[in-house]
Amino acid sequence: TQKMAELLGLGDECGEEASGATALAGSCLADNRLNLDVYPDGCRQFLQLFKGQQGEVVQVEFLRLSSNDRLLGTTLGILPHLKHLKSLVLKGGHARDEFGLCQHGSLTSLPPDVGNLRCLTHLDLSFNSLSTLPSCILHLPSLRVLLVSHNSLVALPEDFGCLSNLTFFSAMKNQLKDLPQSIGELAALQDLDLSENALEFLPEEVGNLHNCTELDLSGNCLSSIPDSLANLKSLRRLHLHSNLLVTVPASLASLPNLSRLDLQNNCLRAVPPEIQTSPFVHLRGNPLGETEPSPQADESSARGLRRLFLGSGEDSFTVTSEGCKVVLACGVHFYFPPGATSDTLRIYFRTLAPDPQWVKLRHHDVLLSRVLELQPHGVKFQQEVQIWMPYMSPQTLHQREVVVRTFSGQSWSDLRTREEQKRKSKKHVAHCSVLHFSWFLVVSRLVQNECKVPTEGTLLFSSVDPNIKVTFPPGVTEETRSVKLQVLPVSAEEIEEITANPECRASPLLCLSQDSLVDFLRPVRIQLPLPPGVTGLNLDRSRLRLLHGDLEGQTWDDITSQVVLEFTHLYAVFEVTHFSWYWLWYTTKTYIGGIAKKVYERLRMYQVNFIALQRKKDPEQVLLQCVPKHKVDPVLKKLQDRYRGPEPSDMVEMFEGEQFFAAFERGISIDMDRPDCVDGRLSFIFYSHLKNMKEIYVTSPVDRKGQAVKGQVSFYRGAVPESIPEDASRRRKGPDSLWLATLPIKLPRLKSHWGENPRPLNGFSFPPLNLGNAETGYLTQANLLSIARRVGADWQTIGLNLGLTYQQIERIGYNNREDLDKQILDMLFSWAQQNSEDPDCVSKLITAVKESGRQDIADEVETIIELGRQKYRESIRRVGLEQESSTEDSAIAMM
Repeated sequence: TQKMAELLGLGDECGEEASGATALAGSCLADNRLNLDVYPDGCRQFLQLFKGQQGEVVQVEFLRLSSNDRLLGTTLGILPHLKHLKSLVLKGGHARDEFGLCQHGSLTSLPPDVGNLRCLTHLDLSFNSLSTLPSCILHLPSLRVLLVSHNSLVALPEDFGCLSNLTFFSAMKNQLKDLPQSIGELAALQDLDLSENALEFLPEEVGNLHNCTELDLSGNCLSSIPDSLANLKSLRRLHLHSNLLVTVPASLASLPNLSRLDLQNNCLRAVPPEIQTSPFVHLRGNPLGETEPSPQADESSARGLRRLFLGSGEDSFTVTSEGCKVVLACGVHFYFPPGATSDTLRIYFRTLAPDPQWVKLRHHDVLLSRVLELQPHGVKFQQEVQIWMPYMSPQTLHQREVVVRTFSGQSWSDLRTREEQKRKSKKHVAHCSVLHFSWFLVVSRLVQNECKVPTEGTLLFSSVDPNIKVTFPPGVTEETRSVKLQVLPVSAEEIEEITANPECRASPLLCLSQDSLVDFLRPVRIQLPLPPGVTGLNLDRSRLRLLHGDLEGQTWDDITSQVVLEFTHLYAVFEVTHFSWYWLWYTTKTYIGGIAKKVYERLRMYQVNFIALQRKKDPEQVLLQCVPKHKVDPVLKKLQDRYRGPEPSDMVEMFEGEQFFAAFERGISIDMDRPDCVDGRLSFIFYSHLKNMKEIYVTSPVDRKGQAVKGQVSFYRGAVPESIPEDASRRRKGPDSLWLATLPIKLPRLKSHWGENPRPLNGFSFPPLNLGNAETGYLTQANLLSIARRVGADWQTIGLNLGLTYQQIERIGYNNREDLDKQILDMLFSWAQQNSEDPDCVSKLITAVKESGRQDIADEVETIIELGRQKYRESIRRVGLEQESSTEDSAIAMM
């Protein structure tokens, strides 16, 4: 035809270059392939080759050309003649601009006749300038792979679903805002990549892609995803990171083949429990635990602030004078207003287990969180920094308040705190503002009412019981002083249960304190309600006792005869000049001080049970927990699918913050080098609203090849806390007085497949390994072998979380089929050899096993690392190489 003649006439215009180009092109034509995109004038070569060797060129099945070539437009006209073409690549990105950036190709469309290429199965048009998908593509019946990434597509054709044989489609890095409903008709599609577009929603029909194994929707503007995605039963990997998701359907967790669900860097304040507990889910970079924005906040100032979402492996972030919002993986988040710091400041953070040696709780306080340390300590901010700390909700504690308590280095003080609750997740956070960083924790305390008492006098009453009033007359003080009032309600049922005397009654406890050591100049008038069931009409004054207790509750004195008691129908009124505990009792007993001490002591104690359970898949993994009595049944129900063991222990009583120990006995032992192991016993601290739980790995010196080991774990009290009343301390002395409970532990007979020495794996022995570094401590070959013994059936999940590909996991499983031990060892040592040079590989291992639900393994690795740190620091001290004090050294010293 005339058009073909014009195309082939191009060669005559090329002059002397034509023969050389033809020779070069001829050398590229082999096995029905033409790879001309590597040459700067590939299109010219193609035209010359087509003119000189047309019979061979029309047989080409694979053709690659650069769309940055200036002769591309001329070359496209020849493409419909290549009837045998199976793969066509017309990609840009082969040229760079003056800044070194890849230039998109000039391709904006394809000739309509390209739709007649009946054999074409692979078409790559990436890095071009397409704003619409060429219509001829929809007429390619054999097309299986279509790549149009890095273009400018704003939409796909409504009948895009007619490509019924498509198995792979990539439209990454375009400008797609929505998808046609017909996309659900791509029944053969296995891999769909729509990442880095502008998608705001997905059609429900996406759920019809039943053969899809990988779906990448990351980097879009999705705020939600349809529930129909739960129909993708073949899906193995779902990438949703870097969107605007505020919710995800819980049904995603039930997809049978899903091995990775990436939800990182979204706006998820909460996720369904099924999602959060799944080992293949990645949630880093979400504001989990962050409160909803306050409507009172000045949104105009906060709208443009930088937002930081930190993962579990990070321990610091940078704040500039512009301010920022920061969310930690543990749920704590911060608001640094603009101008909070004039210079760039590096903030370090960590969470610590509470230690009773320095975390001093007051009477009737309940600890609700771990300790959060923020550094640097000595820096004062120019504006208040807001902190939101998540805490365990004290649902069983009433008429109390939640406060953030901070440690100055010498003493603890309470911050003005606002309790907030998330609307969706119902999680609780404590909100406070500070001008400096130190240590912080959340406690529940008795409601505290306070006021300033001027020389003119004032009135203070309890918000818990407004009938409790304190009147300060004029002239009561020369200088203004601060007064605090707390009330501990006590029910008649509690008094009767503790005293075993139905005739004993008591009013609420009243605690008064002040910031001055000087008694008041004039008597202060106090009004207390009469004990339940007692009124001014039936009152027998000989039975009424007013008790005065010291601030520690150790002594209770009857001061009835020392004050003038006045009575109304409902109240008793008296006057005092100094503050402490006051308590009204109504009883026939003559001496009431001892009874009051007993009741006060019991009001501070918790009834608890101990549980000892073994993992069904690995009986050598033992879970120990001290559980408040009312939580025992829910805890056991939650654990029953994975653990088995004896019934909980009998009920015992413990104080908040009391130490206790667990000792394995009768042929069962633990690693004595654990940091929490004291004289062969595991150390615990009881906090009623925190998890008093540890998962540990037990062994036995007994030869288990011939018999099972029937051992036990016993629980003992620790040292008597200083704040425990004298009577209680006296009762805990003497032989066996520290014993609390004993529960049976049974280790079954060992199977023979684990030998004493490591066996060769697939014909090779385990190589020597040292993962980590000298300062943090190493994980050696022996450590990995010990860890491997505990992995069990979770090896695939752990491998995926370590970064091994699904194909690697499948290959390891196939190569070592019917031998679980070899599968585990192959996975673990393959990862170790690949990452032996990575200084962070140990922390990655800890994170991976935590994400796989194996906190017990994470604890073991952390224990090994902690021992390594200790030995390293000891060796440094021995040779006199201790460094000067620094921020990093201070952080290590606090560990």
